[in-house]
Amino acid sequence: MSVTSRYREAWEGFWREAPEEQGAVFWDAEPPLTAGPHLALFEPYVTDPGLVMVDLGCGNGTQTRFLADRFPRVVGADLSEAAVEHARHADPAGQATYRVLDAMEKDETETLHAELGDTNVYMRGVLHQADPEDRQALVDGIATLVGECGRAFLVELSEQAKPVLLGLAQSPDGPPPKLAPIFRHGIAPGEVSDEAVPAYVRSAGLTIIASGELPLTTTEFTPEGTRIELPSKWLVAGRAS
Repeated sequence: MSVTSRYREAWEGFWREAPEEQGAVFWDAEPPLTAGPHLALFEPYVTDPGLVMVDLGCGNGTQTRFLADRFPRVVGADLSEAAVEHARHADPAGQATYRVLDAMEKDETETLHAELGDTNVYMRGVLHQADPEDRQALVDGIATLVGECGRAFLVELSEQAKPVLLGLAQSPDGPPPKLAPIFRHGIAPGEVSDEAVPAYVRSAGLTIIASGELPLTTTEFTPEGTRIELPSKWLVAGRAS
């Protein structure tokens, strides 16, 4: 089984078991707490808002639908067919369109780019879940989708998130209920060093236009009732003008 096949099967298993309701998945926080703040950072650098917006790693489409309220055409793309089915089911009005896409496969991103033209890309917390061998290919795929005119917004857990996640996983009572299925399906969050993400972006031929830090909000709470937030870093990238 190839690396990508193992990764795909893990996500298929996760999404087949995932509940339908919004907020049942660890990272599926309300858009005003997630895509909303990200969009406020991203929009000033989007030179052409008329381009298709691709929500890469869209999962069940919660953030995709939020983006579809703000951009004329939005495509939610995910490696997992089960995730795409969740997203379509949750969007009966068809605010966005959804498709299965392995962005690590060059021919798949080239085919999508040929269909959509240059796109703007939103990707939240996907790279750190990918196997190290696949990460450069994934960012290369983003560069293909962005083309000459698009912009990409990437947000990933920072190195400081690891001790937070380890603390949750090693709790005497076990990991929080919404975190446990992630580990059970073999997709425990991986590590991407803070320096690696910009290096992948530059190797893909993109220029980093802006960057910063912002906590990534989850749907889980501590026993004391505090919303769990994970340290993360974001960047905006595109072709050098």
